[in-house]
Amino acid sequence: MRHVLVTGGSSGIGLAIAALLLSRGDRVTLLARDEGRLEAAMDILSELPGAGERLAAVSADVADAASVGAGVRAAASRFGPADVLVASAGIVEPGLFHDQPPELFERQVAVNLFGVANSVRAVLPDMRAAGGGRIAIVSSGAGLIGIPGYSGYCASKFALRGLAASLRAETAGHGISVSISFPPDTVTPQYEREMLVRPPEAEAMMGRVRPWQAADVARVIVEGMEKGRREVHFGVALRFVGYFGPLVSAWFDARLVRTARKGRRPV
Repeated sequence: MRHVLVTGGSSGIGLAIAALLLSRGDRVTLLARDEGRLEAAMDILSELPGAGERLAAVSADVADAASVGAGVRAAASRFGPADVLVASAGIVEPGLFHDQPPELFERQVAVNLFGVANSVRAVLPDMRAAGGGRIAIVSSGAGLIGIPGYSGYCASKFALRGLAASLRAETAGHGISVSISFPPDTVTPQYEREMLVRPPEAEAMMGRVRPWQAADVARVIVEGMEKGRREVHFGVALRFVGYFGPLVSAWFDARLVRTARKGRRPV
């Protein structure tokens, strides 16, 4: 029975992944910062058949290396070292770059990029010692194409692709697989908050793709991870962006310029 550690497992995609893996018989530890949300997630997941003995939670801030390290050790004391890491913790703070306080930009990079690095660093020694493991990094469709009003988010999510590629090369001889997924907009509590402040420039681009349900995103991520896929994409449109992101960016940039010259913001 595998031990799966899910960061950001208290809500959204992480919670949906945890539910799916519990239903398949894995032992699952949720790692998230907010203790109240962790308790609520535990209540939800405990309703799954047989989940009680295979479910645990630890509170830690992935942006703090010492905190996440302590959390991983606490998880290992319950179920043993993690066989699988799903690095799903992330935040988004939309806002045009010149309007946004630097603290919000830096916090997104700290959680979305450093948080993944801290999580991988905490589990990697045990995976190497065991001679295998799986690491699934959850990026975003925003990690494939620049989006106005999402500079901090895009920067942090773009960087994960490079991190995944480097980790894959370094761990190939140790039986450890590394996958990265690029989900579209997904109906989660964070998405609902995000939509309240999403700039119209961003909606003109992102609103073309209908949001997915968290359970469907979780299924695609887990299937991709289990099949050892290097990159996991969602639907034809985002797969196209994954392969031809620079061309799509160039087209949309030109559209923004044409719209600006006409004296109006894109809608």
